[in-house]
Amino acid sequence: MSEIDSPDGLPIVQPTRERVEDFLEVVDRDPSETVGEVPPAYRSVSVQKAAANAVMAGCEASYFPVVLAALEATLEPEFNLYGALATTHPCWPAVIVNGPIVDDLDINGGANAYGQGSKPNATIGRALTFVYMNIGGAVPGQGDKATHGGPHKFGLCVAENEAESPWDPLHVDRGFDEDDSTVTVVASESPHNINDHVADSAAGVLTTAAHTMATVGTNLAYLNERGEPHLVLSPEHAATIARDGWSKDDVKRFIHDHARIPMSELRDQGMFDEAGGGWPTHAQGLREYQSVGLAAKPENVLVTVTGGAGRHSLFHPSFGDTESVTKAIPER
Repeated sequence: MSEIDSPDGLPIVQPTRERVEDFLEVVDRDPSETVGEVPPAYRSVSVQKAAANAVMAGCEASYFPVVLAALEATLEPEFNLYGALATTHPCWPAVIVNGPIVDDLDINGGANAYGQGSKPNATIGRALTFVYMNIGGAVPGQGDKATHGGPHKFGLCVAENEAESPWDPLHVDRGFDEDDSTVTVVASESPHNINDHVADSAAGVLTTAAHTMATVGTNLAYLNERGEPHLVLSPEHAATIARDGWSKDDVKRFIHDHARIPMSELRDQGMFDEAGGGWPTHAQGLREYQSVGLAAKPENVLVTVTGGAGRHSLFHPSFGDTESVTKAIPER
């Protein structure tokens, strides 16, 4: 047994001075530099402390630039890390990696990318969880008030399957060059499966997706002003959609327009409580026959391509009161 308590209940790697120094060698940063204050306790985390947590999580030194960039992204004000970590909702920062570093580190964006079997996928997200728990105090039942939590809170990191996507990858959509390496962080629930083995058109696949996404119990029904429903298309579903000539913007527009919940179903359900506090801003004034979407505008819908063979896609419901952040991973 390790003499150091494990934050997540699994074995850790001892953060010896030599190991931590190896991690610090791969980033051009002062070890004592403060990265930011980590909620919910708002304790300062230095580059050195972040490296120590990445060591304990089982990362290789080469992963540390990804960990550090992802940590900094979650500390941006618009991400609302406090809300994501302290809520009773089962969300947690999820990491999406793009660019050449995906191949350099062998981060999985193909078959079983969300599952077991990939060391960088497993440990990069775990390193963030360690920082949130060890530095920020996001300990279950204390700073972390999640009702149930979820396995994604051990750490969730995937790559986008750029090679099999028919469209520009996420980081290019966000203004980066194709040869840039980036991380995008999203406050998400565990992914929900979207199964469609029959539809052979863009509208057919996306109708199935929209119906899977639009549920009364989702946070996005009442927190959609900043909410970002994340649709993760498999390569096969993406190919079907692109074959009909649809762009990624077309996909976003379709989900915005069709992933909607009738007001008649929302009344006195979920968080729509007329007696106890009224309706969310975006639903005020709507009539029974009208509906509420999961995103305030099409641009808020995130669309990525990840996974291997099979006609399954995924939906990540967002926490709602948060915005995803994309940051470049600096080269050493």
